[in-house]
Amino acid sequence: MIDFHKMTAKSFDPIVGTQATIVSLDAEVRVELLEVKQLGSGEREGGAFSLLWQGPTAPALPQATYRIAHELIGEQDVFLVPVANKTAGIQYEAIFT
Repeated sequence: MIDFHKMTAKSFDPIVGTQATIVSLDAEVRVELLEVKQLGSGEREGGAFSLLWQGPTAPALPQATYRIAHELIGEQDVFLVPVANKTAGIQYEAIFT
C-alpha cells in the first residue's frame, strides 16, 4: 500500500476525473476526484494541498473520517468536509498540511 503521509499533490494528478469508493459506510458511496489544489508550504514534503471530491446528492455525508478505496492509491483514511451542494452532487474537501 502507498504511504499516504508521503503523498504529494502530484501523487493525485493521475486519478483526477476518476472514481473512488467510500468503503467505511454501511453502503458503499462512489466519489469522483474533481480537483487537486496546491496550497503552499506545509509540514509534508511537496507542501500542503487539498483534494475536492464529488459524491451523490444522497446520502449527504457529515464531516468525518472515511476509508476511501481507489485502485491506484489503495485504501486510505481521509477526513472529508462537505463544502458545496451542487446540482450534480455534494462536494467534499480533504486538506493535507
